[in-house]
Amino acid sequence: MGQTPNIWSEEFKAQALFRIDESIRMLEICRERIPADQFWLRPNAASNSVGNLLLHLSGNIRQYVISGLGGIPDTRQRDAEFEDCSIEPERVWQAFSETVAEARIVIRQARESELLEERNVQGFRMSGLGMVLHAVEHLSYHTGQIAYSIKAWMNTDLGFYDGIDLTIKNS
Repeated sequence: MGQTPNIWSEEFKAQALFRIDESIRMLEICRERIPADQFWLRPNAASNSVGNLLLHLSGNIRQYVISGLGGIPDTRQRDAEFEDCSIEPERVWQAFSETVAEARIVIRQARESELLEERNVQGFRMSGLGMVLHAVEHLSYHTGQIAYSIKAWMNTDLGFYDGIDLTIKNS
């Protein structure tokens, strides 16, 4: 008979997947708004393009969740994520979407023991919980950067929370 998962591990996975979905929802709005000629545009030498950030997110999610938690060999080429690219934007979005879909499966299927087990990832020692937390916060961080870039270029609100009253007080 299989081990019954603890409520905390199922709740942790549900909340992590919810936060991933929120970032993906926002990135899809950004995707609809970004002009193709700005996908690889770097605002300055110290900044990254939307394309570079998506490549970077794919690499990070693959390294931390798919490899670190899921046990797939780590093949990340981190430096290449920041090089100037001429990859078609649609291919970058598609690869990013596939990476996120694969990571969602790894998170959903992770056993409690895998979430608690410590491993080395990118030179850091952390548990599977730490790997998921890192990937979720890293995705959120760069989602904000992408949204900010598009808002600045387009001089428009992206409407992430249109139709939702965000002024409601906690009870």
